[in-house]
Amino acid sequence: MVSIRLAVFTFTCTLAASGAMAQSIGTLQKIKQSGEIVFGYRESAIPFSYIDANQNPVGFSIDLCNRIAAAVRDKLSLPSLRVKFEPVTASNRVPLLVNGAVDVECGSTTNTLERQKSVDFLNTTYVSGTRIMVQTSSNIASIADLKDKAIAVTAGTNNIKAVQQANQAGSLNLSLVYGKDHAESFLMLQNGRVSAFSTDDVLLYSIRAMSRNPAGTKVVGPLLSQEPYGLMIRRNDDEFKKFANDVLGGMFGNGEFKKTYYKWFNAPIPPKNINLSIPMSPELEKLMAAPNSHGV
Repeated sequence: MVSIRLAVFTFTCTLAASGAMAQSIGTLQKIKQSGEIVFGYRESAIPFSYIDANQNPVGFSIDLCNRIAAAVRDKLSLPSLRVKFEPVTASNRVPLLVNGAVDVECGSTTNTLERQKSVDFLNTTYVSGTRIMVQTSSNIASIADLKDKAIAVTAGTNNIKAVQQANQAGSLNLSLVYGKDHAESFLMLQNGRVSAFSTDDVLLYSIRAMSRNPAGTKVVGPLLSQEPYGLMIRRNDDEFKKFANDVLGGMFGNGEFKKTYYKWFNAPIPPKNINLSIPMSPELEKLMAAPNSHGV
């Protein structure tokens, strides 16, 4: 029993020491000393960060992180820099970043003011938010056209609040119909029980792309809410934040970012070669011209 307690104590101290070192010396110095950069990735956050058919992490955020790794290799003169990927989840991504187990989280994490109390974010690289999907045959162009109509929302999602706020602000007299999951909500739109289905835009485009008849539905209207996604880093590391943001800024300016976006959002992607057909939002276009890491 004593040996087990000692082992647990030693492990805990090791994690604490690792985190303290990462915070005290900065990410670039940590990478220089270890000879490796560690990226945290999500296993199923298509198209941002997920596993392909060969069990390799791929995606939009993964490409951005690999670009940062290449810049780190040049800056630190480490031609043999090891790039390591560690899977993270919604529940452990922040602790693993804080304690130094990973250096950058390459996923689809929303930059929130609450998370900024524990971690920091690079400049926004995607803007998600609540939008609506309707049947292509309809004349509905925005939520304002849904006055006195029914709209499907999935129970337990943050999108409900955005739809309720739009309903109240526009005096639309909407009837909210709750699906138990996104599949049921989408089915209600397909069979005509509701006139629209609302959730995060990236999910709407993904659901549409994977449906039997993608041409039968369309995503319309402006964002009803905004969620800025960004690569997550440790707090109080201004040197690394500036360095990595400069890398992203270079991509914004030379066209590389748009090419990377097109690769993952407007072209066939693995493993099933589905094209999500998600155009770059006006909000993201503006952020490319004037980058920031503002949270919500």
